[in-house]
Amino acid sequence: MKITEVKTYLMHAGRPDGSWQKRNWLFVKIVTDEGLYGVGEASGWPRVVQTAIQDLTPLLIGEDPFHIEKLWQKLYLAMMGHGMTGIVGSGALTGIDMALWDLKGKALNTPVWNLLGGKIRDHIWAYPHAHNAERALELVERGFTALKIGGVKGVVGKVEAIRRAVGLDIDLMVDAHGPPWLTTRDAIRLGKALEDYDLLFYEDPVAPEHVESLARVAASVELPIAAGERHAAIYGVRELIEREIIDVVQPDTGRAGGLLQMKKIAALAEAHAITVAPHSGSLGPVAAYACLHLLASLPNTLIMEHLEDDVPQRYEVVTPLPVIEAGHILVPDAPGLGVDLVEEAIAKYPSRGNVSPPDPNEEPVYILARTGRARWIQE
Repeated sequence: MKITEVKTYLMHAGRPDGSWQKRNWLFVKIVTDEGLYGVGEASGWPRVVQTAIQDLTPLLIGEDPFHIEKLWQKLYLAMMGHGMTGIVGSGALTGIDMALWDLKGKALNTPVWNLLGGKIRDHIWAYPHAHNAERALELVERGFTALKIGGVKGVVGKVEAIRRAVGLDIDLMVDAHGPPWLTTRDAIRLGKALEDYDLLFYEDPVAPEHVESLARVAASVELPIAAGERHAAIYGVRELIEREIIDVVQPDTGRAGGLLQMKKIAALAEAHAITVAPHSGSLGPVAAYACLHLLASLPNTLIMEHLEDDVPQRYEVVTPLPVIEAGHILVPDAPGLGVDLVEEAIAKYPSRGNVSPPDPNEEPVYILARTGRARWIQE
């Protein structure tokens, strides 16, 4: 069997109400001379990643798709001359790697989780996002038992209101999103204000570029610390794991480098008693399927991010849809990833842009860390 073609499908993934207007999903299809194909998803900077995949495609044509590690290393070395591999190169490798796993599973008539070491669990604990008590109660009524609250300003008040509404049996998380303007001391102050709510984890309290700042937060706040979504490959999170700065590692299923890289990250984390909770906040449904297979095979799986009814496109562009029961997503048993693209639905949503500029009415950098500080921390 030989690879004959690599196709990419870029689509708009914003909401009908006008929010998230610059979000895109990028899907990949790898076709062989035997008619079999595999599908994947690439994230990081989708429009740019699409160009990267097209640049790498000639290196895949004529290759045996079964040799996934060999092909990954071949492509990785091919990019070496461009400098360290960041989210663009890693995103391209991710989409290709994912499609190769899907193809191999189909060829062998077995689910991808079976190729990753077998299945430990049949369903994956999942959490959606809630930004107020009303939404939190709605999601709990649907069966979810864990919720994430995002942002910095006013987040303590949101957590307090949601905790009062849902009680102690629901796990809560806070994602500060690691903004570059949030100082280390303020991240610590915010974390301390959240300690009484016994969060499942406190995510990205500072920008990911500042490892020592994250270490200071972790040493000062009595909450589990999570990070890793904006890093590329095992090399990006190695120091966070080896120094045990974090308690939860969060590789992004669409840009971490692929399932092989995520398996290696999970193994390194396991050696340090660190759990895995992949990021999926900007991803589409193919990456979600890949995440299910990976987490089914890991001993140190914690939880999976799941965007519940975020955009209608999510329920149109793939088939079948994942099955959710009692706050858990069932692990598919079909060969490969168990999902396929609906190409005509994808074609209905052409890309409309790829970057989200800051609010033009606000200075986009460090002054935000001091503007109204007392109010955004205390509320």
